[in-house]
Amino acid sequence: MPRLLLCLLLLFTLPASAGLFDAPRPPSALSGGALNNSQDFLPVDKAFRLELSEAADDGSAHLRFINADGYYLYQHRFTFNSDQPGVTIGNPQLPAGTAKTDEFFGDVEVYYGVTDIVVPVDNPQNLPFTLSVGYQGCADLGLCYPPETRAFSIGDAPADAAGEAQAWSWGDLALFFLAGLGLTFTPCVLPMLPILSGVVLRGQIGGMRGLSLSVAYVLPMAACFALLGALMGVFGAGLNLQARLQSPWILVPFAAFFAAFALAMFGTFELRLPRVISEPLDKLASNTRGGSLWGAALLGVLSSLLVSPCVSAPLVAALLYISVSGDALGGGLKLFALGLGMGTPLVLFAVGGGALLPRSGTWMVTVRNAFGVLLLTVSVWLLERVLPGPAALALWGLLAAGTALWLGALEFIPKPGKQKIAQLAGLALLVYGLSAWIGALQGESDPLRPLGRMEIQTATLSSPGNGWQMLDTPAALDAALLAAKNADQPLLLDWYADWCISCKVIEREVLEAPKVREHLTGYQLVRFDITRSDASQRALLDRYQLFGPPALQLFAPTGEEWQDLRTVGETDAASFAARLRQANSRF
Repeated sequence: MPRLLLCLLLLFTLPASAGLFDAPRPPSALSGGALNNSQDFLPVDKAFRLELSEAADDGSAHLRFINADGYYLYQHRFTFNSDQPGVTIGNPQLPAGTAKTDEFFGDVEVYYGVTDIVVPVDNPQNLPFTLSVGYQGCADLGLCYPPETRAFSIGDAPADAAGEAQAWSWGDLALFFLAGLGLTFTPCVLPMLPILSGVVLRGQIGGMRGLSLSVAYVLPMAACFALLGALMGVFGAGLNLQARLQSPWILVPFAAFFAAFALAMFGTFELRLPRVISEPLDKLASNTRGGSLWGAALLGVLSSLLVSPCVSAPLVAALLYISVSGDALGGGLKLFALGLGMGTPLVLFAVGGGALLPRSGTWMVTVRNAFGVLLLTVSVWLLERVLPGPAALALWGLLAAGTALWLGALEFIPKPGKQKIAQLAGLALLVYGLSAWIGALQGESDPLRPLGRMEIQTATLSSPGNGWQMLDTPAALDAALLAAKNADQPLLLDWYADWCISCKVIEREVLEAPKVREHLTGYQLVRFDITRSDASQRALLDRYQLFGPPALQLFAPTGEEWQDLRTVGETDAASFAARLRQANSRF
C-alpha cells in the first residue's frame, strides 16, 4: 500500500512538474469546465502588471512586471520610447529569460513571475516626458494577448501604477495546509507527540483541557513559521530571486542543494541543528513548565525551532517559492497554513488520543521518500533551464526509471494484490522513462511528449479554395455577419494573428481535422486577422469581450452568437467537434 500511494503521486506529478513553467497546459474545457471558457483567462492588466518603481532619479527608469501564474512575456516584444525630443532612451538592461523553442517563432526568451528592467534615460535638461512601454505576452493555456503599450508621465505628474501584486488565494493556503499534514507523518515530526503528551498535557489526554493546551502549543509553532514566511516574502522581493535564478551560476548550486535535501529525505544522512544550538534549546524545553497555556505556547515556539531543521528540505522549497512572489502577507499566511497542517494531527491526538491517529510503520518512511522524489523533481526542473533539451529529457527519464525500479517494476517474485498494482504503476513509469531516453537520443526535449508527435501535413486554411474569408477591419466583419444572416446561414468566426502561436496550432490541427470539417457544411467560414492590433481592431475585441486570439465563435443563422459554445484559447479537434454538434442540433 505505501508503494502504491507513492507511485500514484508520482504518476500525476512527475510529467506535470516537468513542464510546469515551459509547456502549455491543456485548456480547462477539456477537463469538464464550462463550454464558454472565457473565464479561464485574466484581463491583460491583471495578467501582466507593470509598475514604475523609480522615475529616472539615477538616470534610469526602473520597471517591474508582475505576471500572474501561468502567464509569460516575450523578451523580443519589449519596446521603450519617449515623446520628448530632448530625452533619449538607451538600451534596456534585461535579465536573462527562460528559453523557449517554438516551431513557428524559433528560439525565443520569455519571462515568468517578477521581472525587473532598468531603462537608461538621457535627460540632461530634466524635461518632463512620457515613457511608453510596449510588451506582449501569452498564457500557458494557449491565449495570446495583442501587443500592449503603457505610458508613464515622468517629471510633471505622479507615475502610473499598476496595482497591487498578485495576492494569496485560498487554494494556495489549502495546498500548504495539505503539505503540512504530509510533513507531520514523517519520522522527524511525530516525535513531537511525546513532547505534547508528556510535557504539555502531562499525560492527561482528552477533554477541553487537552484541546486548549494543544491549541496553545500549535498556534505559536505555526506563528513562527508565519514570521519566517513573511520575512522571506519581504526580503525575497528585494533580492528578486525570480530574475537571479535564471543564471547557471545560481541554478546549478540550487539544483545540487535540492538533490542533497532529497538524499536527506531518503535517510542517507540527517539534517539537524548544530549541537551548539540544539543542546541549549533542548535544555530550555526540558525545563519549561508544562500544563499551562503559557508553558504550552513557549514549548510550541521551541518545537518549531527544533523541528524545522528536520524538515528543512521541504521548508526550503516552500521558502524559495514564497520569495519569488515578494508578498509578505501571502508568505506569512502560507507558512502559517503549513504550520497548522503540521499541528492538526497533534490537536487530534490531544483530544482523542492515539485512536484518532494512524499507527506508525514503514508507511511513514514512504511519505518521507515521496518528498525526496519530489525534491529531485525540483532539482531536475532547475537544471532543465541550463541543460540542452535532450539532456534534460534524459534526466526526467532517469528519475522516472529509478522510481519505477524502487516500486519493483522488474521484480518477478509473486506479490500480494496491492503490491501488484504498485508494480504495474511502476511499469508505466518505466515505459515513460524508456520513452524519454529514446526521445532524447532522437533530439526531442518535451517531457510531456518524449517521443514527439506525428506531424500530419495538411493544407493551410488560408489557402485558396478552402472557403475561408480573410478579414481585418470591423466594417468587413460586420458585412460578413450581415451576409450570413441574410442567407440564413450559420457562421464560424476564427480570431487569428501572425504572432499567435496557438492560432497556428488550431489552424492546422483542429479546423482541418476531418471530424471537424464534416460538421462545417453550410457554414460561412470567416477568419479575422488581428495581427496589426490597431485601435479599431482592439475595439472589436472589446465589443465581443475577448482578450485576444485564439478564439472561435459560432453564430446562429439569425446572426446571434451562441455564447455558451465560444472557445477561447487552445482546444482539440474532438472538443470543438462536440461543440459543432451542439450548434448543429439547434437549427
